[in-house]
Amino acid sequence: MIKPMRSLIALLVLGLCELCSAQSITVAAAADLQFAMQEIAAQFQKQTGKAVKVTYGSSGNFFQQLQNGAPFDLFFSANLDYPRKLESAGLTEAGTYYEYAKGRIVIWAPKSSKLDLSSGLDVLLHPSIHKIAIANPQHAPYGQAAVAAIRKAGIYDKVKDKFVLGENISQTASFVVSGSADVGIVALSLVLSPNLKDSGQYFKIPSADYPPIQQACVVLRSSKNREIAKQFLSFMKTASAAETLKKYGFDIKSSQE
Repeated sequence: MIKPMRSLIALLVLGLCELCSAQSITVAAAADLQFAMQEIAAQFQKQTGKAVKVTYGSSGNFFQQLQNGAPFDLFFSANLDYPRKLESAGLTEAGTYYEYAKGRIVIWAPKSSKLDLSSGLDVLLHPSIHKIAIANPQHAPYGQAAVAAIRKAGIYDKVKDKFVLGENISQTASFVVSGSADVGIVALSLVLSPNLKDSGQYFKIPSADYPPIQQACVVLRSSKNREIAKQFLSFMKTASAAETLKKYGFDIKSSQE
């Protein structure tokens, strides 16, 4: 009797796991979305009963993984290029490409810092600054924006040797928090988060000083839960999701407002 009972229990557990998996989706999301996405995913689950499991990281790294078949249902990128390339390669569900927001970069320093951030990027020339945290521009859109802004300010050659590169924008912010960097160029969405808003000071870099950080998402063609993924994509277009994104400093297209 014991063996048949164990087999029955194993089948029940397997069935429950499959049911749970069928009621959830996995999302690869740019690190700047960490706090906004947590709230949006919770809102979605409360409304639908379906869970959203999110992994955060560099958009460029996710792009490489998705090209190699990484098992995600949706991809939220911090730029437009990676989703478009996946779309061109036939790796996305037709008609799901959606530009959901535009990000902003800021100069950010610990609250205890005596730096006058109101001077803008010129503050990076201050003699007390030895390490400047930015996201790796080779694969992180926020790092590319930071480099563009520094170049426009005409100080790139003077400060480039001070760069400390984060794998993504979240790790970049952590370098400033830990003291591994004196100052950083990070996402506005992170410095407005509950974890960081009381621990530092920031100055918004004028949006005209760097290419727009336009962000887009797609449903992956390989998704095993395509209908739930599309349902979550539709939820991203609601006023509720737009308000959450705006709360974290993202610019939203007027059509969403």
